[in-house]
Amino acid sequence: MVKAIQIGLGHWGFSWTKEVIPKVPSVEMVGYVDTNPEASERLQTELGIDPKFCFSSLEEAAKKTDAVLAICTLRTEAHYPVVKRCLELGYHVIVEKPFTSTIAQGKELVTLAKAQDRVLMVSQNYRHQPAPIAAAKLIAENQFGVMNMVSIDFRRHGPSQGYRYWDMPDPLLADMSIHHFDLMRYVLGEEPVRLSCRTWNPPGSPFQFHPSGAALIEFSKGTMVSYRASWMNTGAVTPWAGEWVMDAAQGQIHWTSRDHFRDRTGPDILTLQPLDQEPRPIPLDPVQFPDRKGTLNAIAKVIETGTVPVGFSSGADNLGSLALVQSSILSASRGGDWVEVAEVLG
Repeated sequence: MVKAIQIGLGHWGFSWTKEVIPKVPSVEMVGYVDTNPEASERLQTELGIDPKFCFSSLEEAAKKTDAVLAICTLRTEAHYPVVKRCLELGYHVIVEKPFTSTIAQGKELVTLAKAQDRVLMVSQNYRHQPAPIAAAKLIAENQFGVMNMVSIDFRRHGPSQGYRYWDMPDPLLADMSIHHFDLMRYVLGEEPVRLSCRTWNPPGSPFQFHPSGAALIEFSKGTMVSYRASWMNTGAVTPWAGEWVMDAAQGQIHWTSRDHFRDRTGPDILTLQPLDQEPRPIPLDPVQFPDRKGTLNAIAKVIETGTVPVGFSSGADNLGSLALVQSSILSASRGGDWVEVAEVLG
């Protein structure tokens, strides 16, 4: 059993408190931290959390609890200073994506975690779903030979689907696409080399910054990824992880994941289509701890056993996904010019 504190009890943090943490039996909560007393009062009123477990500062929680894990569920700009302080205090840390606002900040935290001999994990929850797990395994086993081209589409219409962050900078690339960028690296087992990206804001959009974009991304083994995504698309809604077509020398792998839309919750789907044959659906193994429950369970197991599993989204690993985000934003700012990921990653 891993004793933990949670830092950040706002809208998304409350979702962690209510919907995620209680469903991971390997984690025992001993403290909740937020500077806003209303956030703590909500936990007490709506979830029955004992006031003695609620603290107004990290320092107070550190003094009065014996936690070893910090669950950081704050706004992005608070990630770096809070995670840094947690590591300095000796906590293992799991933090929501995006990991940090800059590559330099991310590198600093990775170095600090190593120096402190602490586990630092980024909650890339889309990795903990049946379809991408199966797809990654098929690619690793060379199911259809050398991978050639991957096409990914993500379509949502923010104004009609309850989206509310109209003034968020880079609402597509930094907030949503990071999931898809991370899945590219995880499923392909390759690292990105260079990319070209364009973004735009359609007429009549309530977004202050660009909600739509397209990118062409080249990976280290030669795989080319064509990526199209939008928060302002009026077409058929895709699952949150997007619609994937992965083309290899001897066939294709089609898959979708996290199909949650309004009252519809569908299963992950993966289909194999050997060259010149009909597609056939493949049964997927269930995941005991899916989505965010999977990331929290994963870091608890690493802390308990000292063994890091394949696909674990450590801070060091996640620098590659953050670099994809920063590279795509840089390319878009240059009108779609090709950007070498190494230029951003350093």
